[in-house]
Amino acid sequence: MIDDTIGKTPVTVLGLGLMGSALAGALLNAGHPTTVWNRTAAKAAPLVAQGAVAAATPAEAVAASPLVIVCLSVYADAEGVLPAEALAGRTVVQLTNGTPAQARALAGYVTGHGARYVDGGIMAVPPMIGRPEALILYSGDEDAFETHRDLLAVLGTPRHLGGDPGRAPLFDMALLDAMFGMFAGFYHATALVRAEGVEAAEFAPMATAWVNAMTGTFTEAARMVDAGEFATTVSTVATSQVAFPELIELSRELGVDPSPLLPMRDLLDRAVARGHASDGLARLIDLLETR
Repeated sequence: MIDDTIGKTPVTVLGLGLMGSALAGALLNAGHPTTVWNRTAAKAAPLVAQGAVAAATPAEAVAASPLVIVCLSVYADAEGVLPAEALAGRTVVQLTNGTPAQARALAGYVTGHGARYVDGGIMAVPPMIGRPEALILYSGDEDAFETHRDLLAVLGTPRHLGGDPGRAPLFDMALLDAMFGMFAGFYHATALVRAEGVEAAEFAPMATAWVNAMTGTFTEAARMVDAGEFATTVSTVATSQVAFPELIELSRELGVDPSPLLPMRDLLDRAVARGHASDGLARLIDLLETR
């Protein structure tokens, strides 16, 4: 039997929730010697059955590999599983959701103890890991990223956003922000049509096509806000502001909670009150920037 681990970089994965387990599984499938650790040791059992080595402590796990991938619930847990005495000479890739400030602080801790630091944001769900459609954003030490690019590509398509370790979590959070806003809109819209007896399955394809068409306006909105030029021939703030109360009233008539709509109504009202009635809707981005 040929040993497919020969020449493959050993990796440690700290954290074996759904995502951490998916990451470790993809590495094992690609032939990388993989050490795993989790606070609840039993979670390592399926991976050990696939060939992983379970470490008894975080220090043992970190010491086992030149590349350490961290995938925990929150950043606050990360420093505790990265013991200072084991970090020197290693590369830490942090794939826990967090803020840019948290990433920069952890980068300081890691590099201060002789390791290289790369932060990341996983724009995928666990079943997508190991496939090209899983986009994973990275930022921080570019040399470290390039050294391990091929290995990281095992997890999904890697994209490096620059040397600031806070950049990947910024994009991660912003993309999640856009996703949750989209979900809120779809869920509310689906509740509206269901209130009139329409099945969600009938409505979903039409909503998908409509939202896909509307995302085509993002590039122009970005150009407008970057340029500070908000003139439009498409749809003004005033047009939306006048129509919006009817959407809220319909929600109330149908017994659907209008609360997801109220912040947008308030933002449109504020834009008109500040003299932006004839501007394009991209003006709302400008109003949201409070500093």
